[in-house]
Amino acid sequence: MKRGEPISWLFMFLSLPLILLLTLPLIKMTIEPSMTMMVETISDMDVVNAISRSIGLSLFAGFLSFAMGTPLAYLLARNNIIGKKVIEGIIDLPIMIPHPVVGIAILSLSGKNHPIGRFLSDVGIQIMGTKTGIICVLLFVGLPFYVNTVKAGFESVPLQLENASRTLGAGAITTFLRVTFPLTWRHMILGVIMCTARAISEFGAIVIVAYHPMTAPVMIYERFTAYGLKYSQPIAVWLIIISFLLFIILRMLTKSINLHTR
Repeated sequence: MKRGEPISWLFMFLSLPLILLLTLPLIKMTIEPSMTMMVETISDMDVVNAISRSIGLSLFAGFLSFAMGTPLAYLLARNNIIGKKVIEGIIDLPIMIPHPVVGIAILSLSGKNHPIGRFLSDVGIQIMGTKTGIICVLLFVGLPFYVNTVKAGFESVPLQLENASRTLGAGAITTFLRVTFPLTWRHMILGVIMCTARAISEFGAIVIVAYHPMTAPVMIYERFTAYGLKYSQPIAVWLIIISFLLFIILRMLTKSINLHTR
């Protein structure tokens, strides 16, 4: 389909409402707060701490997804295990279920009425109202994005390359580290970015598990309900700006590493 064909113009016209729906609210929200309000907001240490907490814990959840999700993604990509479709469905479940349900489920599992909750309590791990609880939530909602991204990366690596490595005497771990990993690390970085992005935006489950310590989305909600749109918008704008800059830096690092490995 060429750009000048009538169908191209028709599809562009039909796509315009969707593009406007995605861009106009964000543009309006971004330009509406005054510069004075933006400076006052970022000078508020409660706001700075909430944004820093959101980004820091989300990045931590992203790196946990790398450590815990990579073996699972490889297993699903390379093995026809029993119940594979069920496992893939379970992995996608956090995308589909309402996120307050996620928070309730995590609390019910970590409560003292459950054996796991009693064990966690005995070893001094508390979920409700802690950063540990927030990380559990962020990992829960972000892991599907990492696993699915990296699984697609593993599936794109020809199986013949791994088999050739094995026939040359390399073991399974050596083959993974020297053949599979170098061909899929970009997918892993993309998966970490996607997991982190999803985690930063989480609100519904966090507000159930840990209203405090407060993350940026929870603070935006609190400021909105207490003071209205005027005082919640600047926090949202700063979160968008900082998150956007963070992802640009990650993308640039990925590109830089890519150039040095060629």
